Amino acid sequence: MNSTLRSFLTGGEGGASPLADAGLLLLRLFTGLALAFGHGLGKLPPSAGFIETTGNLGFPLPTFFAWAAGLTEFVGGLCLAFGLGTRPAAVLIAFTMAVAAFGQHGGDPFSGMEKSLLFLVIAVVLFLTGSGRYGLDRLLQPKDNRIWR
Repeated sequence: MNSTLRSFLTGGEGGASPLADAGLLLLRLFTGLALAFGHGLGKLPPSAGFIETTGNLGFPLPTFFAWAAGLTEFVGGLCLAFGLGTRPAAVLIAFTMAVAAFGQHGGDPFSGMEKSLLFLVIAVVLFLTGSGRYGLDRLLQPKDNRIWR
């Protein structure tokens, strides 16, 4: 893989200081574990109701997309928590949360959308910052070509 692309995908030096990176670690751990165990695990395997809801949102292969949503929340949440593949996981989580907020809860009052929007915004923030120096992404980054300093 091109080292510049690998540097972007595994960019883990998000904070300006060790204290800022400790903040990213805390944000990743809580968000990732809450998403994985509070939301994703309960969707695996997808129930008939969840598959039906996914189909009602207009997805052409509701079983596939129900699995994709559940796995994104569970595996993606764990990836965030460990800081492993943070940026790719954040993109998938952001997409899933956008569908949840604006598709499933689009007609709800703000309080019904709030949780999905919160996960969406945190995913975008972690996409922009990377995992920080205390994530496993840092171990995968090419040492000779770090573009995210």
